[in-house]
This record gives sequence, structure tokens and C-alpha cells, in this order.
Amino acid sequence: MDLSGENLVAGAPARGTGPQGTGPTFRALDPSTGLALEPAYREAGAAEVDAAVVAAEDAFRSYGGSTPGERARFLRAIADELLALGDAWIERARAETALPLARLQGERGRTVGQLRLFADLLEEGSWVEARIDTADPGRIPAKPDIRRMLVPLGPVAVFGASNFPFAFSVAGGDTASALAAGCPVVCKAHPAHPGTSEMAARAIGRAARATGMPAGVFSLLHGWAHEPGLALVRHPLVCAVGFTGSLRGGRALFDAAMARPQPIPVYAEMGSINPVFLLPSALEAGGEALAQGLAASITLGVGQFCTNPGVLLGVGGEALERLTGEIARRLQAAGPGVMLYGRLCQSYAEGVERARAKGARAVGEAAAETAPGRASPALLATDAAHFLEEPELWQELFGPASLVVAARDVAELERVAEALEGQLTATIHGSEPELRQHARLVEILQRKAGRLIFNGFPTGVEVGHAMQHGGPYPASTDSRSTSVGTAAISRFARPVCFQDFPDGALPPELRRANERAILRLVNGAYTREGV
Repeated sequence: MDLSGENLVAGAPARGTGPQGTGPTFRALDPSTGLALEPAYREAGAAEVDAAVVAAEDAFRSYGGSTPGERARFLRAIADELLALGDAWIERARAETALPLARLQGERGRTVGQLRLFADLLEEGSWVEARIDTADPGRIPAKPDIRRMLVPLGPVAVFGASNFPFAFSVAGGDTASALAAGCPVVCKAHPAHPGTSEMAARAIGRAARATGMPAGVFSLLHGWAHEPGLALVRHPLVCAVGFTGSLRGGRALFDAAMARPQPIPVYAEMGSINPVFLLPSALEAGGEALAQGLAASITLGVGQFCTNPGVLLGVGGEALERLTGEIARRLQAAGPGVMLYGRLCQSYAEGVERARAKGARAVGEAAAETAPGRASPALLATDAAHFLEEPELWQELFGPASLVVAARDVAELERVAEALEGQLTATIHGSEPELRQHARLVEILQRKAGRLIFNGFPTGVEVGHAMQHGGPYPASTDSRSTSVGTAAISRFARPVCFQDFPDGALPPELRRANERAILRLVNGAYTREGV
């Protein structure tokens, strides 16, 4: 596929806003070589942002009222078009991210799979959370007929993530869930992989045309600078924002959204340190399997997963020291890896040095990596008392690093858990009797994290109906929502109540006959029967 380097507004190229229709440009870089990739991409200006959002608002007038079946066909068509891109999409992503072939093939499968999963959700239909309280005219005062369900918000701004060029990007989970809810999407591509983003956007455009969707249902904007993204969030017609990235970036978008005359929700997933608590039985058992599993989780994707285990906590002693040494040896053997882009690699190296400056010591330190774009794994260590006194050590090191924290006893582990900020995940290794014995630790972590894991590893987020990917701030801006799984659809919908409406004027999901056979709460009891 020939890449245009243009912003795509309502499926059509839109040139920049500078002299003679041009504007500032940037190029993607191959992280493994530092060489620029063609073509140059144009920064979206105010005109492109406005045109994309206005087109989305126009599209919402019909798309917001489309049937679940129509939206399901659209999502499945997107999945088919993405697969039709074939190896070209994979190769462009590999050039822009340096991610290995097998990883990208798996991520493509996940991206296609979640689109189809949302299509299935639409066809089943119960996601709208229909509630019906029937009238009782004999009551004093008379009780009205009240019926409630979720409806789409309107145009949604989605920001592509750097570390998942498919699954959390242009056609990723935020886009899939917003489109499933009935919301047109304006996507701000991540500047590290604009070509990959353009190919996905064109696939979405083809799917829209093939299924008769309005052109403005999807637009793609480019930009390395912050201005296009902020302009998108501030646009008065944008109704919600989906973001996956850094705390700094997510907070900037959140603040911009809250400063609007009409604030809007920002669903930002901003990462975490994903603590792993090693209870005494796990440390005593130790062994190669635990060390190998932790080392693999730390280095997976060169540490560029939002769920990499950034802190390992256990009671100090020979068992913890032995396990630490085993992990360190495996990290050294893993060697350096190419990170997604140069600035990210530099931030990782600076973060490791800051942690050391704040009193964390290196364990089995690997040789410093001098090749550009490559990061060496790092294992650091400290004690719980120092960790509690130094909040700088609580910060995420986005890369292949982890910090071992040695506590005096399990009670001190609980104190550390209580001090932690919000997390995406928290993991406990130990025995079932220990879970009962240390129920207080589980209670603490339940308040701190969105997902609790027992005797496993936090990397690997299953896409399904029960997944929760989000946690208390600063892991995300709204701990009540998830960015992975079908529950993500509720972020882009709001409840509307219909009081005393005639049956024929109600949405199909609220009518007496329950013609879609969805699960509804009728007078306090769940049923698929009619009223």
C-alpha cells in the first residue's frame, strides 16, 4: 500500500494548514537503526481537527441510531479489512517499532479478535443494561412507567498508544468499544508509528464504505507536537476521550478536559508499578520456575508493557536473596533490547539512574548499553523502610527493570501495600493457607488495584467479558472503568430514562415484547421474558 502521509478526515486526505496547504511534517524512525522512514507525515492543524470532529458529529446523527446488527457488521468488516492488509501491515509496524514478528502477529490476532468480540456483544444486546419499572396507577401517588437504558455519548477522541501499534492504537480497544457503543471516533495516531496507523485507518474507511456507514464515523489525525491532541480534547463537540500512555500525557488531557466550559470524561490508562508480593512459602519454594517467570515478565516486550512487574516485595533473608540472584542472572542473560523509540529509551535510562541516586542499589548489574535505542535490563534493590521514605522509588520505570524491596516481616509488607498508589495489577505468590492467613494484605490490595493475581504474572491481559484493566489513580483516571474487554463499551454510553412513553415510541430494548430477547431488570428481577 502506498502511504500518503496525510491526515484522513472522514476517509479523505486532508492536507496541513500552512502556506499552500502544507504544514509542519515529521517522519517515523526505525528504532533499530535511527533511520527515517518515508513518507513525511503532516501535523494536523486546527482546521483538520475541526473538520474531523464536525464530520463525526454529522455522522453521529445516523450512526448513533444505527441498529446493533449494523454496527456488528461494521466491526466485523473492519476485522476482515485489517486481515486483508496481510504482511504489509506487519512489516510496516516492525519497521516503525522494532517489535518482533511473532509479537506483531499475535497482536494482530488480538486486535481482530476484540473487534469480533464486540460484534458478538452487540448482537446479544444485554450490554445496554435495560431496566423497567412498570406503572402502578392505583398507588398514591400514582407510580409512573419508567424505563432506562444506555445510549451512545457522541464523538469520541481516541489516542493511539506507542507500545501496542495494533491492539491499543487506531483499530484497538478504545476505537472498537466506542464504535460498538454507537460513537464516531476521531483518532490521534501515535507519532512513533504513523504508517502503521494510516494503513489501519484506511482499512476502517473501506469497511465503513462497504457497510454503508457515514464517512465521518472515523477520522485519523497526525502530530508529533501536543497541540493537535489538546485541540481535539478541547473541541466542544467531543464527548469523551480514550487514552493509553504516560501519567504526564494522560493527566494533561484530563486537565484540558476538566477546564472546558463543558467538562467531559477522560478514560486514561496511565500505567503502574504492578507490585508482586512474595509470601514466605513462595520464597522458600523459590526455584527456577518462579525466577524464570518473573524475569520473563520483567523483560517481556523490553519491559514496554503497562503491566510489567516493577516492584518485587518479600520478607528479607536468604530465600529472598537467593531468588533475587536467580532473577538477576536471567536478566543479564536476556541482554539488551530495542525500545520503541529513542526518547522512550532515554527516559528509561534516566529513570534507572534516578532510582540509583535515590538509594536503590544495582543487583547483578549488566554492562551499560551504548548502541542507540537499546536498553539493558536492570534489577535494583532496597529495603522497605527506605522505600517508604522515598516516593521517587514508587515511580514506574517503563522498560526492562524491577526493584526488589526487602521487608522485616509480613506486617511491614502490609504497610508498604497501604502506602502504594493506585495500580493496574497486584500479584501475590504463596499458598492458599497463606491467603487466608494474610487476608488483610488481600483486602489492602483490593483497594489499590484493578486486578489481583494469585501465583501468576501480571503481563498478559486477557480480552474477555470479565477483564478489568484500570485501577485507582494514577493507574487510570476512573477506576470504575476498563480499557480491555467488553465492559469497556460502557465508557462511551450514558443512561437515559423514558417515563410513560408509548410502547411504539420506545427503543426496541425497552418495549413490552422484548423483541431482542435481552436480559432486563423488570420490577427488580432479571428476565428475558416480555413485560
